[in-house]
Amino acid sequence: MSGPDPAPGPDEFEQIAELFRPLTRGDPGALGLLDDAAILPALQGEDVVVTQDALVEGVHFPVGEAPEVVAARFLRVNLSDLAAKGAEPFAWLQSLAWSPDWPLSKRRAFAAGLASEAAAFGINLLGGDTVSTPGPFMVSGTFFGRCPSGGMVRRSGARPGDLLVVSGPIGDSWLGLRALRGEVADPGGELALKFRRPTPRLDLRDLVRSHARAAADISDGLVADARHIARASRCGVRIDLDLLPLSPGAGLWLSGEPDACGARIALASGGDDYELVLAARPESQAALLASGCTVIGCFVEGASGVLYEGREIEAGAGGWRHD
Repeated sequence: MSGPDPAPGPDEFEQIAELFRPLTRGDPGALGLLDDAAILPALQGEDVVVTQDALVEGVHFPVGEAPEVVAARFLRVNLSDLAAKGAEPFAWLQSLAWSPDWPLSKRRAFAAGLASEAAAFGINLLGGDTVSTPGPFMVSGTFFGRCPSGGMVRRSGARPGDLLVVSGPIGDSWLGLRALRGEVADPGGELALKFRRPTPRLDLRDLVRSHARAAADISDGLVADARHIARASRCGVRIDLDLLPLSPGAGLWLSGEPDACGARIALASGGDDYELVLAARPESQAALLASGCTVIGCFVEGASGVLYEGREIEAGAGGWRHD
């Protein structure tokens, strides 16, 4: 990891040795973070699945968020992409842009958060880069996972007649961000926790490999990500908002909203859920339901649509648009 760092105290290489070398957990491919490259092991009969994502302070998490929470969110949202592919994560590379309001104490807290999360998920840091910036703090990661050769689940496998399935409650993270802003009641903090520390559904890896014909993680919003699968698969998707699985917190919020239809659209479009949305054959329904998944629609020939109380409604973009 290289790059200038004018911050006082330990120089860049000393900071790398203190903060990030422990995150390699002795992985020989990291080369002790003493090189400008790393080595990925090649295992017979397996593919390496690669994904990348970045977080920017003030865009993807609130300004002033605790460094260890930022670290947790950074790792978890990236691991969610691997979960949707049916892959088992094992390593990552990262690039950090330290802003002036991230002194050494905050950097140490960030590294400690990474260490705790990486140990929990069994992944090792292989290298990366550090620089300073006058702008907001930014961290970008490239994450690596393994799956049986040819076994990665793509977005493009859905077929008309397949079930549209989600792995868990929808809308909690959107409500959690609003709770952090003081806009939604969250006395127990469960909604805010869903935003700060989303849970990548790596526990469903075998289920995804066995039963999903296509999959994505719900980052942009359920409606948008289901449409992404449909578009990649050259078919349509019908989403029934009446069937959305909701947590108790989301259900309580919904019960107080005068426009139930608009509220359900908001929950299904808010994004950052990091549950999985799947296309599956009808004969897989029993196995999916037994694993806690919910069927909320189906893939169809022709155009996509969103339903509420049996009628088609306009749901707009359905989530975040990368314009």
